[in-house]
Amino acid sequence: MINTISEVFKETMLFLKNPQQLSLYLGRLVNIILILVIAKLSIKVLHSIINRFFDGQKNLKFKVDVPRLETMKSLIKSIVKYIIYFVAFTSIIKSFGTDVTALITAAGIGGLAFGFGAQNLVRDVITGFFILFEDQFSVGSFVEIDGVAGTVEEMALRVTKIRGANGDLYIVPNGEIKKVTNKSTGKMRSLVEMSIAYEEDIDNAIRVLNQAAEDLKQDERIVEGPTVLGVSALGASEVVITVMAKTVPMEQWAIERLMRKTFKEAFDKEGIEIPYPRRVVIEKTS
Repeated sequence: MINTISEVFKETMLFLKNPQQLSLYLGRLVNIILILVIAKLSIKVLHSIINRFFDGQKNLKFKVDVPRLETMKSLIKSIVKYIIYFVAFTSIIKSFGTDVTALITAAGIGGLAFGFGAQNLVRDVITGFFILFEDQFSVGSFVEIDGVAGTVEEMALRVTKIRGANGDLYIVPNGEIKKVTNKSTGKMRSLVEMSIAYEEDIDNAIRVLNQAAEDLKQDERIVEGPTVLGVSALGASEVVITVMAKTVPMEQWAIERLMRKTFKEAFDKEGIEIPYPRRVVIEKTS
């Protein structure tokens, strides 16, 4: 053990005493650091240019698909990053005097073995392109993918990043996306069930709901309805009346909350009772 340490120490001293060899390795180290710094700066600058370009497209007078632009921006930034990293990697290899062309040729010989290891990467990239060009979803869409629900925050060549309602960030490889439920396209449904006591007049309650629904139609987020569908269930202590509306994407939950508040206030104003659990106690007298 002592002899080994002594030999290593001697070799290190010989290396340090050789100015040419020392300067060669220091030069390569500085060159690698410089390449990495330039790569990082290049990515930052190009990403800034891409952001400015796409933000400028949003401010144009004619109508543009903002989610589509955000998706394209995210994808182009991902492509730029991978290209710069590839160029930086090849430049680092060249700094060691290795012929990159010969290296690629050698890699081609072992391409079959590498292909088995890289097939998941290729699958992720290809699936990412299909998702983009088929417009399955885009940045800003609220989706559910294999049990993971949230807003698409970023789409890259290999992965899709989804921000959950609780703030968690889910990173899903594109190749593993089998089933997508896009909850941000078309008209969204808002469904509210209002309960009244059995003692109340059902026709009067429906009339009050229709009047309140007319006031809600002024809301720009509602594209259809609200429509009072009528009695949908008879519960243990209540009659259930269902009201439905169609909204713009991502506003269905807000409209449901607004409908409940508006209908409750309308019932209170007209004196219509919303049932609550009751207990009847019968006392026997002897």
